[in-house]
This record gives sequence, C-alpha cells and structure tokens, in this order.
Amino acid sequence: MSAPVIVILVGAVVVGALKLLTWALNRYTAGKQAELDSWHERVVTEHGMLPEEQQKTDRACASPELDALRTAATGGDWRACADQLAAAGRDRDRRYRIVGELADVAAEEDDWLRAWRAERPGDPDAALVHAEALVKLAWRLRGAAYAEHTSDEQAGGFHRMLTEARTAAREAQELAPEDPLPWTTELWIALGLNYPPAEFDKVWAGLTARDPHLYPAHYAAVQYKSAKWHGSEEEANAFADRAATDAPEGTLLAGMRLVALFEHEPDDDESAYWSAPYARSAVDAARRAVDAAPADHPRAAEIRHLLAWCYTMTDRPAEALAQFKLVDGYVGALPWRYTDDPAAVYCRIRAIAARFAAKEQQAA
Repeated sequence: MSAPVIVILVGAVVVGALKLLTWALNRYTAGKQAELDSWHERVVTEHGMLPEEQQKTDRACASPELDALRTAATGGDWRACADQLAAAGRDRDRRYRIVGELADVAAEEDDWLRAWRAERPGDPDAALVHAEALVKLAWRLRGAAYAEHTSDEQAGGFHRMLTEARTAAREAQELAPEDPLPWTTELWIALGLNYPPAEFDKVWAGLTARDPHLYPAHYAAVQYKSAKWHGSEEEANAFADRAATDAPEGTLLAGMRLVALFEHEPDDDESAYWSAPYARSAVDAARRAVDAAPADHPRAAEIRHLLAWCYTMTDRPAEALAQFKLVDGYVGALPWRYTDDPAAVYCRIRAIAARFAAKEQQAA
C-alpha cells in the first residue's frame, strides 16, 4: 500500500464532461455563448458565489473535522486519528466519512497506518481503515474506463487488490462483530469482484442486521444493483424506493431515488427523463427530506447537488439556483464528480440556471 494514490469511488464509468457540456450548449446556449460567458461573472458578482478556480473538488461540502483529520494523518499522528474515530461512537455515518478520509490518506502514504496497526494489532478501527484503503487502491489500479478499455494488467491488479481488501474487511468484521462499517466496505468489494446476487445478499443481510438504514451502505448497494454493474434500472429503482419508504425520518435515504435515476439517465432527452412522473415524484420527495433535515446534515449537500442538476434539466431554474447557492464552493458530488472537470461543468450549469432564472423573473 505504498503507491501515492488519491482515489474517489465513482463506479465503473466516469462520464466525460463532453456529455453535460454538449447538452448545455445544444439546449440552452446555441448562438448565445457570449451571453453565457457573462453569466459566469454575474453569478459571482450578483449572487455572491465563487468562481471556478475556487471550487473544491474533493468533497460535497465543507468539513473542518475531515480537514483536521487529513492534516493529522498526513503528519503521521495516527493516535489523533484513532481518537477522533473512536469519539464518533455510534454515529456510523460520521464514522464512515472519517474512515474514508483516513483511507484516502493511507492510499497516498501509509506509514502512519502501519504504525497504528503495529502498536495496536487488534484495533478494529485500524483494520477497517486498512481495508477501505485497499479498496481505494484497487479502484485506482483499475481506472475508470469501461471494461473493454481496461487492460489485462489493470484488471489483474484490481482483482488482486480487492481480494486482499476482502481479507482485511473480514478481519475487521471479526474484530468488531456489531459494527456495520466493515460490511459496508465489503459491498464495494462485492461490486468489483462480481459477487453473484446470492452472495451479495448475504453481505447485505449482515450489514442490515447491524444497521438497516446506513446511507453509505445504501449508496453502494444502488451501484451494485444498477445496470452498469450487476442489476438493471428497474432493480435499482425498486431498491431505492424500498430504502426511501422504509427509512426513518432524518436518514435522507429519499436521496437514493435520485442516485438510482441519475445512474440510468439517458444520453439524450434528459429533460423528458427527469420530467416523467416517477422522476418528478423522486425529486419532490428528496427535496422535502433535505429541507426537513438539519442545515448542517453531512449528506444534505450530496442531495442538493443532484437537485440543482434535476431542476436545471426540467426548466426550474430559480429552484436550481437556490440549490446552487446552498452548496457553492464544493463540487465533489454527483453529477459533477462523474466528469473530467467537475468545477468547470458545475459552473457552466450554474451559469445556465442563473441566466434562465433571471429571464423567468423578468417575464413574471
């Protein structure tokens, strides 16, 4: 685990910025490029949002806690990292975000994690961070291209690293039998190692026996059940519907319906796709859930980024602009992080929303 790597789990395919920008230019900006360019500046001057170069691509929202953790881990202070992870207690969503941040650092440089494991060989948190870091390294080795564009060497390294990650995840499961997070990590391993549905269901059962409403686990499961991996559009939507219906208030699992829909967005006629009754219902439900959540809910921003996209796609620019204002400054979320240049795409779509919101207001 020594290679200097930064990894974001995004599934098998990173959608190029070309698709989104082509849609934007064809649908909204044909012959009006100069006007759109002016809106890049007006969004900053009139709406107080940040320019492209100040958009952060590593997260969906600000997190001083994760910033501090990264600093501690990069500086080799594994004890501070261990203490912070332990302090998260039974807030499992928070714990998984901490684990992910530490795993990102370990994927770049893991001497501090090796020291942690050596001094506390039975520490389940250290084992979990180790397993998650191996998963991130595996995805980096594979790359983000379609399978037909992935070399045998890449595929082989991916498989070997995920096999090692599975061993590490199961060690973490044994060390902390009640913890759902090592099972969440194995969901990503299941996706990459092509677990058959029956085997995936066993992992899912182990996860839900420990926490039936864990947001990051449901996100991973939606990916597994999507058509690009091991399921279908219908299966992913049905799974997301069940998650949203069964979820207690405050979990924000209503957002899973937007994730499932986005994963199956067509290459053309996106506006009609998002305007269909099922999609509109999903958008409205996600909006109600996120508006009812605390303003600082760590998952709220992920849903608001998708809402900004959906509202822009369905000619609701004022609502889109309101969501952009709430998330501005951080673009490490769907749909932007599936593109080659998240900040540029985010700012282009944001400018379109601002332009049409102004025209809508003038016409009112």
